[in-house]
Amino acid sequence: MKREDLNDMLWFLVVAEERSFTKAAAKLGTSQSTLSQTIKRLEGRSGLRLLARTTWSVSPTEVGERLMRSLAPRIRDIDADIDALMAFRDKPSGLVRITLADYALESVVWPKLRPIMSQYPDVKLRAQQR
Repeated sequence: MKREDLNDMLWFLVVAEERSFTKAAAKLGTSQSTLSQTIKRLEGRSGLRLLARTTWSVSPTEVGERLMRSLAPRIRDIDADIDALMAFRDKPSGLVRITLADYALESVVWPKLRPIMSQYPDVKLRAQQR
């Protein structure tokens, strides 16, 4: 599947959940026209009518409802996984290597690093004395 298809399906999901092109466009930060064309393109490529449109409403067709039930939990799972990964973004981690003379390491560096190392357990230090 092309990335374009996935993005179009995500946009379909928002329209189907909101049951409104206006609300979905606002939520996605795009125009109603662009959103409508995207859904038409998705329906054209798939050969399936996913949304029933009237002047006043939008609702998923039977096929659209089925696609919506399939997509929604997967997208929520992906969103939750990404949110969990973002916790690592603001947390320092990794290996720091330091090579210093014995005196500098013991009298200057270690006293400053000990509090930091206890505050950030995912940071590992490899100190080598010269």
